[in-house]
Amino acid sequence: MNISAAEEESAKEIHIPADIDWEMLDKSKFFLLGAALFSGVSATLYPVVLVKTRQQVSQAQLSGGIRTAISIVKHEGFRALYRGFGTSLMGTIPARALYMAALEVTKSNVASATVRFGVPEPTAAAIANAVAGLSAAMAAQLVWTPIDVVSQRLMVQGTHHPSCSTSSSHCRYVNGVDAFRKIVNTDGPKGLYRGFGISILTYAPSNAVWWASYSVAQRLVWGGIGCYFWKKDDESNENGSSSNGNTIRPDLKTVMAVQGVSAAMAGGVSALITMPLDTIKTRLQVLDGEENGRRGPTLGQTVRNLVKEGGWLACYRGLGPRCASMSMSATTMITTYEFLKRLSAKNQDGFM
Repeated sequence: MNISAAEEESAKEIHIPADIDWEMLDKSKFFLLGAALFSGVSATLYPVVLVKTRQQVSQAQLSGGIRTAISIVKHEGFRALYRGFGTSLMGTIPARALYMAALEVTKSNVASATVRFGVPEPTAAAIANAVAGLSAAMAAQLVWTPIDVVSQRLMVQGTHHPSCSTSSSHCRYVNGVDAFRKIVNTDGPKGLYRGFGISILTYAPSNAVWWASYSVAQRLVWGGIGCYFWKKDDESNENGSSSNGNTIRPDLKTVMAVQGVSAAMAGGVSALITMPLDTIKTRLQVLDGEENGRRGPTLGQTVRNLVKEGGWLACYRGLGPRCASMSMSATTMITTYEFLKRLSAKNQDGFM
């Protein structure tokens, strides 16, 4: 893939490693290594997700994310930051595999189709990324929604939230299996898919926005780096990259740094845009509504209760931890994902 830097002023180019599409991957290696790498990523970021969830379901405005985390450790112990992690991990592996497969297949096909229709390469890349993110999120939610429902119930257990402070037995779970069984016994299988519709409305647009933003951010960052490298090159040949005539060939560290920065930028944009939907989704999945636990709150009731508690700004509770989580997750995910693709490429020499 060639990205022109300062095209209006110069014909100079930055040549970065070619993108690896679905057909170039060793599928078995891709999924096995992916399960291991992303399990580590999930373990690292899980406490941030738990803090964000606690803030979203709280009926009162909690203190900042760091203070909330310290309070959890102080009153419930360090292990409380990983409450529900086992359940989440069990679902993340198949969900992530489904997500990656849908993402790569869709991106490859859509990119080829748009280019054939004469769409410019930058626009085609943004469209392909957006459509791929949309389809991948919708496919993965079939697995992620039940896991979210169970793991989030475990996350808020031990808080002073009304839905978990009652003496009702349905709110106390021994582990993920126990939570799964009690939810099914109380609400039936549909209880596991509580908030599925709004999950699609949250994650599908979020992923579309993220992947499209990531594509645009990459081009912006590469353009800025190109201008910087050429300015330095005019002053000195010691710019840290291999240059040849009108061409700059960044090393792998530079490529990964650009991917990480672009991912963080896209994560912040996506988190801000979809935050209200995520808060409503989390409330729908966690709160029990009726005292007998047999009927959850409707979407309208959830929104009214949320606004009543803290106005429309209540929809942005947990924004700090969510922005941090999505930015860190995006940076870690994309660098891990691109590294995974290079490890899984059939022709290693062409991409490393």
